[in-house]
Amino acid sequence: MIAEQSLTTYRNLITLKDGARVLLRLLTPEDRQRLIDLFAPVSSDDAKYLRNKVSNEGMVGQWVDDMNYSRVLPLVAVVQDRIVGDATLHFGEGPRRHVGEVRIFLTKDFRRRGLGSHMLRALIDLARKNGLHQLSAEIVAEQTKVIKAFQNVGFKVQCTYEDYFMFPDGDTADVVVLALKLISREEEF
Repeated sequence: MIAEQSLTTYRNLITLKDGARVLLRLLTPEDRQRLIDLFAPVSSDDAKYLRNKVSNEGMVGQWVDDMNYSRVLPLVAVVQDRIVGDATLHFGEGPRRHVGEVRIFLTKDFRRRGLGSHMLRALIDLARKNGLHQLSAEIVAEQTKVIKAFQNVGFKVQCTYEDYFMFPDGDTADVVVLALKLISREEEF
């Protein structure tokens, strides 16, 4: 695990294809209200794909209050003083301690501009620096553009779980599991 001190100083200034400049850095306790503001305008259409009820400000604030970089590395994309993206690297435990799970959310005005790919690449770099061997992601099958974006940075489809995700209205959807190997097994002779 990278020392927490070096994590708190992580900075990556990127320029999107359209010229927008975005700072990628780790979430800090001072970002509590900015993270709440990121999720506040989420439409019900977007919210149905999220694991948590992000309209609950107390729950989102608790993510910051209970922040522990050894459990979850939260990477945010900041434009001026506004968080426009949140990508998290969740560390596995026990027999899955070599695997990290990736999740990502972008505001509508920063989708399809390349920011998600930049954030995924940054998480991949952080995962390698933290000694992880592979990453996984679970995406609802109908989100084909998101799946394609993950594939474009190297993730490969491993399997599909039928009816694995339940929407708030009770309908279910298939989930595609993707993985990215960070360390290849060396075959010895």
